[in-house]
Amino acid sequence: MAFYDGVFKALGLEDWCGGGASDAPLSMADLLAQSNGDDAASGPAFPFPSLDNLNESCGNLSQTRDLTKGIEDGFLAAKPALKTVLDPITQPLSWMLDGALWLFAAVPWFIMIPILIGVAWWASRSIAVTIFVGFSILLLAFVDHYDVAMQTLSIIFVCTGISILLGVPIGIAMSKSDRLQRAIVPVLDLLQTLPTFVYLIPLIFLFSVTESKLYGIAIILYAIVPVVRLTDLGIRLVDQDVIEAANAFGMNSNQKLLKVELPLALPNIMAGVNQTIMMSLAMVVIASLVSAPGLGVNVLRGIRNLELGVGIVAGIGIVLLAVILDRVSKAALGRVDMTRKSH
Repeated sequence: MAFYDGVFKALGLEDWCGGGASDAPLSMADLLAQSNGDDAASGPAFPFPSLDNLNESCGNLSQTRDLTKGIEDGFLAAKPALKTVLDPITQPLSWMLDGALWLFAAVPWFIMIPILIGVAWWASRSIAVTIFVGFSILLLAFVDHYDVAMQTLSIIFVCTGISILLGVPIGIAMSKSDRLQRAIVPVLDLLQTLPTFVYLIPLIFLFSVTESKLYGIAIILYAIVPVVRLTDLGIRLVDQDVIEAANAFGMNSNQKLLKVELPLALPNIMAGVNQTIMMSLAMVVIASLVSAPGLGVNVLRGIRNLELGVGIVAGIGIVLLAVILDRVSKAALGRVDMTRKSH
């Protein structure tokens, strides 16, 4: 006798329930319990009225697996319509990722490495940072990880660039409208708190694993949050006395935004860019599970095949890339702060 039989009898639902558990096939957990000789009586004395426990007394009530199957069926039913809408919108992302991967692979190392060192110097204006960037890239090349490091770097450049191009305007719009901010903040909270693997679940159903946009969308959704939040925060923190002075000079909204608010908010925006770069790198490693190339593939190989050395070397390569991107972006942020204070 199931625990909740008396409850349904007292409510007069015994006939509707059918007098017992449904004839649905046993779940894997039930089959394992039977094979191990476990008895239902060994469960808790007062089980929580969950769907599965209530189903034991009322076969017309759905089980939890019926709920999960319903969600899956609903998602699969909506998949054709979603693909019709999303495929044309997201296809350029695949082209950009594939193009960046081809470009970074096609450019010879003796051209690409000086370009990267030059970019590091242009962004940081720091001899120490530039030397560290050059040494780290040469070290990766020395241990035959140059190609996979460039693949990871190309993905980060594309996804970070798109995150900034989308995130900064969204942050500006949020700073100008409290109603819009209240609507977007819960979405940002959701994106920021979702576990990284959860991003991949719906995307795997929507797109083929051979499409670059699968991991590109996951990386952008995961990495865009800091630049949106800090752009909004930076503009809202602009001193109101400065805004009043701009109004007194007769500036319109666009002039105030471009000549006053964005320059003053630039340190916060740059801090958001730094965090977006770091989160892009973190997600690139996870995205190797869905065909994202780069250093993450070697990390995954080390885990799957228990190749300790392969995983550690790839992990050190990821750390070096993270430090390179962090130091260069922070040095650029420091330059922005110094320029602002000098004015």
